Amino acid sequence: MRLFDNKLTVVGLFITISLVVLALAAPLIASHDPAQINIEEALLSPSGRHLFGTDGLGRDIFSRIVYGSRISLFVGLIAVGIALIIGVIIGAVSGYYGGRVDNFIMRFVDMMLCFPTFFLMLSVIAVLEPNIVNIMIIIGITGWMGIARLVRAEMLSLKEREFILAARAMGASDLRIITRHLIPNAIEPVLVSAVLGMASAILTESGLSFLGLGVQPPTPSWGNILMEGKGVLGVAWWNMLFPGIFILITVLGYNLLGEGLRDFFDKRK
Repeated sequence: MRLFDNKLTVVGLFITISLVVLALAAPLIASHDPAQINIEEALLSPSGRHLFGTDGLGRDIFSRIVYGSRISLFVGLIAVGIALIIGVIIGAVSGYYGGRVDNFIMRFVDMMLCFPTFFLMLSVIAVLEPNIVNIMIIIGITGWMGIARLVRAEMLSLKEREFILAARAMGASDLRIITRHLIPNAIEPVLVSAVLGMASAILTESGLSFLGLGVQPPTPSWGNILMEGKGVLGVAWWNMLFPGIFILITVLGYNLLGEGLRDFFDKRK
């Protein structure tokens, strides 16, 4: 099966690439300064001058959404990167050594999975200052458990293969076997999990920002644009419609791409 045979995968890839281009080219694409306040143009409906209208402070919503894509992409990449590092290390150690080490680590993973993740984030943010750095770290350190389980399962399968036995017979250290032989051969499910994790991280950041516990104004993010638009929903529907659409399309794109990669790597197909 070729990756691009699935049309939904192509759609997902197009959406994710478009998001990256939008974020990188934000200064060229945005028609206005996202932080420029103009009370005289407050709550203008969508038009040629303001493609998505303006908010209660007269700021151009299209420009704020474009710059907000940078926050979403940055938070997603860093948060997933943190989760990957933690999950791969813990899963690799658990699966490779097995026995008591595996039992101890997996019970800890089960304990972490018992906590409602979103409420755990809210509790931590209530103690720490709500800013973009803390958001990325919190999302990352609460999202590694699934990756750890995937890597562990791959390790349990791979560590008895002939090439691993040969590496042991040649005197290779455990660290070398794990980093040079096992992890590279377990990368496929990790890649799928990372792509799906991007969607989850973006959605989580948007939810936290909507609650006022994420990225703080005046820095634009899709979540705080929604939060600011909530108070004027009755008279300026465009304040919530357009950032909501961008969140929906972005999360859908990453999910479609992730599912496409999962089917592509599935050896049974």
